[in-house]
Amino acid sequence: MKKIRQHEVIKFKNEHKERQIDSLIIEEPLEIKVILDGVMHQLSITMRTPGEDFDLVKGFLFTEGIIHTDQDIAKIAFDAGSNDADLQSQSVSVFLHKHVDFDPATLQRHFYSSSSCGVCGKSSIDMVKQEGMNFLKKDQPIVSPELLYTLSNALFDGQSLFGTTGGNHAAALFDQSGELSLLSEDVGRHNAVDKLIGKAMTKGLLPVQKHGLLVSGRAGFELVQKAWMAGIGLFVAIGAPSTLAVELADEVGMTLVGFLGGERFNVYGHEGRIS
Repeated sequence: MKKIRQHEVIKFKNEHKERQIDSLIIEEPLEIKVILDGVMHQLSITMRTPGEDFDLVKGFLFTEGIIHTDQDIAKIAFDAGSNDADLQSQSVSVFLHKHVDFDPATLQRHFYSSSSCGVCGKSSIDMVKQEGMNFLKKDQPIVSPELLYTLSNALFDGQSLFGTTGGNHAAALFDQSGELSLLSEDVGRHNAVDKLIGKAMTKGLLPVQKHGLLVSGRAGFELVQKAWMAGIGLFVAIGAPSTLAVELADEVGMTLVGFLGGERFNVYGHEGRIS
């Protein structure tokens, strides 16, 4: 699947201008449908960068509490009901095994926004705590400040799409030696994390207790929730955290690091995982 598209631009610099070819990150819709007992339920439409779509869907279903393991999925496939190849690649059907306890009434998703949802932080955290599955281990992973200092460059080096387009986010799992074990890129930060968690599920790594999560942007509430669902005890962001992200991390015992860059970072709680 193509992830980059070329487009002609007019580049202005000082008093000069010239026509150049620019590389753009592709953003396309992906419809997610769930089929249980022969009944199809339209679950969600997300704007994503094509590629790793099945991992994206798995990670999304897992962090929404709809599935818990790879074995909950009987089949996952692109929509074969259209003659248009592009449309086929923009719709994924997930066939769940009959043992999955799936209530279509839960499809009404709660979206959180600290500025507009009108729900206080404590209430929001109580809502997602009903979905949480993992108790985070206080002693996993343990990393040094010196290791964290190396991660921002490692993430940048691993972002092939960002190096070409400058228009996407990345999420990676890193181990206690500082190696980036898995990495995913997407135009959406939530999608990048879902793709990463989907990959971890496919590889049998859930719950992810011996790795930390590194994200290229800010640490938002929903990203911390997704990390908690996956059992991740150490969340590291290049950008800033939000208030709800800090509150949720504190509630569940997650070490939250923000503003990682060069030889600096902030720890917003549970600093015991930083040796």
